[in-house]
Amino acid sequence: MSQTQSAPAGQTAIADAIARRRTFAIISHPDAGKTTLTERILRAGGAIQMAGSVRAKGERRRTRSDWMGIERDRGISVVTSVMTFEYGGCVFNLLDTPGHEDFSEDTYRTLTAVDSAVMVIDAAKGIEDRTRKLFEICRMRDIPIVTFINKMDREAQDPFALLDEISSSLALDTSPATWPVGRAATFVGTYDLYNKQLHVTSELTQSDPRMIQLAEDLELAEAGLPEFDRQAFDEGHLTPVFFGSAMKEIGVTDLLDALVAFGPAPRDQATETRTVKADEPGMTALVFKIQANMDPNHRDRIAFARVCSGRLTRGMRLHHTRTGKNFALHTPQFFFARDRQLAEEAFAGDVVGIPNHGTLRIGDTLTEGEELRFTGVPYFAPEILRRVRLDDAMKAKKLRQALTELAEEGVVQLFRPQDGAQPIVGVVGTLQLDVLQARLKGEYGVGIGFDSTPFSLARWVTGDKVKLEAFAAANRSSMADDLDGDPVYLASSAFMMRRTEEMNPDLAFHDIKQIGLAVG
Repeated sequence: MSQTQSAPAGQTAIADAIARRRTFAIISHPDAGKTTLTERILRAGGAIQMAGSVRAKGERRRTRSDWMGIERDRGISVVTSVMTFEYGGCVFNLLDTPGHEDFSEDTYRTLTAVDSAVMVIDAAKGIEDRTRKLFEICRMRDIPIVTFINKMDREAQDPFALLDEISSSLALDTSPATWPVGRAATFVGTYDLYNKQLHVTSELTQSDPRMIQLAEDLELAEAGLPEFDRQAFDEGHLTPVFFGSAMKEIGVTDLLDALVAFGPAPRDQATETRTVKADEPGMTALVFKIQANMDPNHRDRIAFARVCSGRLTRGMRLHHTRTGKNFALHTPQFFFARDRQLAEEAFAGDVVGIPNHGTLRIGDTLTEGEELRFTGVPYFAPEILRRVRLDDAMKAKKLRQALTELAEEGVVQLFRPQDGAQPIVGVVGTLQLDVLQARLKGEYGVGIGFDSTPFSLARWVTGDKVKLEAFAAANRSSMADDLDGDPVYLASSAFMMRRTEEMNPDLAFHDIKQIGLAVG
């Protein structure tokens, strides 16, 4: 791959390399075909020879992006996979996010590391709840959206109805980039509205009913729908819409070609003190994900870092701004799901893996010396709280270490009660508890169960130090410390939470914590 070639000379060459980067995530409601589309994109990009299917049976090839045991067992994605490949003169960094809402935190953090998103919509079901939530996160970050309406080879809504639903429910202008030729069983391809080209799997005569329908549709579309506007797309106000079938590999190259043509290059990134521009000469990077035990034989721990500016090279010394320490970057890696290769260099927009032994955390900033801290990486207040029950008391020390490591990875949130009670884990959905239980058993040899707690809500607390200490002392049995040692108030109900807020007007209670910042 071109990333591993010798370093280009001069800042112009670096700027050219950065301009060729396309870093995007794929977001959707579960079962809209997101992981299947990922596989087809990788195949179209020449990255794999045979695409897998999420629900492949028996010994048939498994999808490359879903590698964790629980993913293969359940046919779902539960962790973000990173895949790097080249296509059309561009270097793509594709982040395949979990579709299941129980793993939304991983997805939210991944969206801090991308420059655009491909929103996959089921042609029969249209906009679904999970799609809407993920879209709102993209909107908060002004991330440009490209829409792929999947499963046109099955019974589907009318294309105009689908476009209208996107426009009305998401308040997002739609500009069709391609148009379906045929529907359901008669679906044979697409018409490219930008290049006025027909991409079909079989020859059609002008008298074919599908061609007659296409001509009528195009006339209506050109009269009633907006043309593609690059500025409106870059600002997140307009989405180009592609139709296709990931399973039949129709419309996938249309999508890739569009990302080459107008997919956003690496964006500027906000820090506490200034905005970092992608083409700055100084290298900066943001750690947005930690994955432990990708190779159980080596107990490895990889920090996934988005290069935000400049050029990263193997062997360079990096400054870790949270700890103030410097370290040498010996083995940065590019990823293809679980496969990896050594990265001799990487540029703004690239995602690299940095092996470490627990020194790097989600939200950390790496620079060549400048004291910067990137912002906007969120922790959300968990919706389910459970005490951890250890099966074997002799493994208490191992459990403490394992819980800390998995919490640093973002699998769960960990709260240590200030009264010394058993640790409490917080999750968004119950499937996270299954993953925690399976990984503790499989990777650490620690068997656990879960007990209910009297608490249903967790909120980070900030305020004057003296008043905060007095509040903590008065509510000791309801106070805990999170992974960073920040105080958390645990409430038994929404009513008690409101009452506590009313009785403590000098303190602030937060349901979102920005990683790398004081809660606020």
